[in-house]
Amino acid sequence: MSAAHQSFIDADGNRLFVPVRIAVLTVSDTRSEADDRSGNTLAERLTGTGHILAARAIVRDDIAEIRAQVQNWIGDETIDVVLSTGGTGVTGRDVTPEAFEGLYEKSIPGFGELFRMLSYQKIGTSTIQSRATAGVAKGTYLFALPGSPGACRDAWDMILKDQLDYRHKPCNFVELFPRLREHERRK
Repeated sequence: MSAAHQSFIDADGNRLFVPVRIAVLTVSDTRSEADDRSGNTLAERLTGTGHILAARAIVRDDIAEIRAQVQNWIGDETIDVVLSTGGTGVTGRDVTPEAFEGLYEKSIPGFGELFRMLSYQKIGTSTIQSRATAGVAKGTYLFALPGSPGACRDAWDMILKDQLDYRHKPCNFVELFPRLREHERRK
C-alpha cells in the first residue's frame, strides 16, 4: 500500500471511508434542472453515502457536447469520477457510449456486462437495449448509465456504491486511484 493511503487506515488496521469527488452529467435533449430525475437520483445516492458532488451539468445528445463536458471534467484535478445518465440506448440520438469510448485510455468492459446481468433480474430481456459502459481517462473513472432513475439506482446500489468505497474488499476502484496514471510516468 502506498504511503498516500496509509492515512486511510485506522489504528486497528481497518480501512476508513474516503470521499470521492464525483461529477454528474445528464445527457438529454428534453431534460432541465427542474425535471432531471435521473441526475437527481445519482446526486442523492452519492451524497447520501458521503461522497462529494463536485459538479453537475446537462448537455444535449450530441457527441461533441458530451465529449467537451467530459474532457473538461477529466482535466479538472478536483474530479475523480464522472457519472453520466442518458443516451445509452440504441436510437439514432443515443450517442453517449460513442462519446465516452472515444475518450477511454482503458475500458472497463465488466461494468456494462455486470450492469446488464443485474438489470436482467429486474427488467428481463429489455436490458439488452442498454449500452452502459465504463472506462478510465487521465486518472478519471467514467461511467455511462441509462437515463432512467431505476437504472441509476441499480447501477449505484448494486455496483458503484461498493466499488467507490475504499473499505470494500477484496478490492475497489478507489484503491487504484494512485496507479491509474502509471503509464504516463513510464514514458
